[in-house]
Amino acid sequence: MRFKVGDKDSFSKLVTEADVQQFAAISGDTNPAHTDEAWAAKTRFGTRIAHGILSASYISAVLGTKLPGPGTIYLSQTLKFTAPVKFGSTVTATVEVVEVVDGKKLRLKTTCVDQTGTVVLEGEALVYPPKA
Repeated sequence: MRFKVGDKDSFSKLVTEADVQQFAAISGDTNPAHTDEAWAAKTRFGTRIAHGILSASYISAVLGTKLPGPGTIYLSQTLKFTAPVKFGSTVTATVEVVEVVDGKKLRLKTTCVDQTGTVVLEGEALVYPPKA
């Protein structure tokens, strides 16, 4: 297998109003915490926040385009949301190989941080990498 423990890659994305609105439309999750500023102003965050799964989707971007790359098949993903993502934040998703399983699968540490370095999401993925 061409992948080894310690291999790492990332993807960064500025979270915009349009991203959140499009994600709400595509996913059907129109929770006012994401879509209604007046409603969200009364929440613990005081403003709208991006969908947690939107940040998680940036992990998928790394997997499918960078590491392991095109042809990767997701088998599982754990997620722990540790901080909110506000509009205008830049989220960086990082994937790191932590184990090569039976020479066929990769166990990956998955992390998303915002532009301040705050961890907003952490977890672990198991994937079939593309064949060499």
